[in-house]
Amino acid sequence: MQRSFIDCDPELCTGCQLCELACAAVKEKCFDLELARIHLVRPEPAVMMSVTCRLCENAPCVMACPRQALSVHPDNSTIVLDKVLCTGCGWCIEACDFGAIAMDRRTKTVVICDLCAELPSGPRCVETCPKKALDLTTAEGVAQRLRNRAVRLLVSSEK
Repeated sequence: MQRSFIDCDPELCTGCQLCELACAAVKEKCFDLELARIHLVRPEPAVMMSVTCRLCENAPCVMACPRQALSVHPDNSTIVLDKVLCTGCGWCIEACDFGAIAMDRRTKTVVICDLCAELPSGPRCVETCPKKALDLTTAEGVAQRLRNRAVRLLVSSEK
């Protein structure tokens, strides 16, 4: 089974932050962007995209946790947090190559995407994105999107 995760197409993302608002509303019942499990980043001045947990196969965040507060869900490969064990040390945040884990300043525990496991319709951020920049996909799906983009760029440069 390939791991599915939320991917953002930076060519479609406008930086509206509706994904962050939808996430915070579903997960925390508020509109505090710091508590969202997805975050808008600007890798370049003119490029915006949302980033969330990539559900790494050998998740560095899980390995970095000194209290074993993080584990991998056997069914959907999401990262599961045991709030009782989490002390908010932040080692998992440091270990994440994608910057996809945040600290809940109220509870001093981390927040991480679980693909809205409680919602039958799937991740609310994907559903909410007005430009359809977000997609629940696999590594192969991302590779295919990038191959298609490369072909479009080649074809347009030949004209």
